[in-house]
Amino acid sequence: MKRRRRRSFSPEYKTEVAALVLDQGRTVGDVSRELDLTESAGRGWVAQARIDRGSGVPDALTTEEREELRHLRRENRQLRQEPEILNKAAAFFAKESR
Repeated sequence: MKRRRRRSFSPEYKTEVAALVLDQGRTVGDVSRELDLTESAGRGWVAQARIDRGSGVPDALTTEEREELRHLRRENRQLRQEPEILNKAAAFFAKESR
């Protein structure tokens, strides 16, 4: 079985696909076949759309919350790296001044 090349889709496209299932009552399999998507991708997008609409799994993160968490983690990682860089620079210049 030949593997499919990994594709990326815009958030708008994912929302439209999920809307076909949730608003028009079509099945994930039907929409996936029609749009040449993997069924698992479609299921994931529909599940996330349900969460965003407030009818998904309790305590699951909405798309907005996921994006905020991703942003905060990136910022946290950068803030942790800054003192390390400063310490290395200070050590380098202390060594050079001797």
